[in-house]
Amino acid sequence: MENIQEFFEILLNSEKLIHYGGLVLLLIVIFAETGVFFGFIFPGDALLFTAGLLCGTKDLEVPILLLVLSVAVSAVCGNIAGFATGKYFGKRLFQKKDTFFFKQRHLEKSNAYYEKYGGIALIGGRFLPVIRTFVPILAGAIDMNFWKFTLYNITGAVLWSGTIIPIGYFIGKKFPTSLDHLEYIILGITLVTMTILIRGIIRMKKK
Repeated sequence: MENIQEFFEILLNSEKLIHYGGLVLLLIVIFAETGVFFGFIFPGDALLFTAGLLCGTKDLEVPILLLVLSVAVSAVCGNIAGFATGKYFGKRLFQKKDTFFFKQRHLEKSNAYYEKYGGIALIGGRFLPVIRTFVPILAGAIDMNFWKFTLYNITGAVLWSGTIIPIGYFIGKKFPTSLDHLEYIILGITLVTMTILIRGIIRMKKK
């Protein structure tokens, strides 16, 4: 039981995860967070920022360009997996009962977001927790054109990894001691992204 608890603590703690598994585990988690229906439990934005920060402080010995590109590729592949999942299960997803990992409310929120913003949801949704996990699944479920999906997918992945990672890298490079306050920085990122998500949901409910 202690080993299982420790395993989940590593997965859900950005700094521990990167120190434990390096770039490989980072890419696996990014793939899962953007392509598997239970991936919403992972801290995607915080993970990217932490990776950039550790890269800037040399705690993660990976070139920044390689880090950005590999994360983007992993995110693209994750969304393709999500799209394939949605296409395979199709409308059955909307009749699926809630489980520990799957909640209809997450799918409904993503559906409302997608209906409002269309294909752009795949780009903007990259920056929103929960939404980024379910939007590609939804795109497959409603049988969106794959090549159109791929264009939005690549654009969103490049913007996501190409903004959050470099921000973390710059801060780590200029302020190495920021690593000592990483938990507060991540808390701030989480609060910002969750605030954006909640405000978006409230607006959609009003409309």
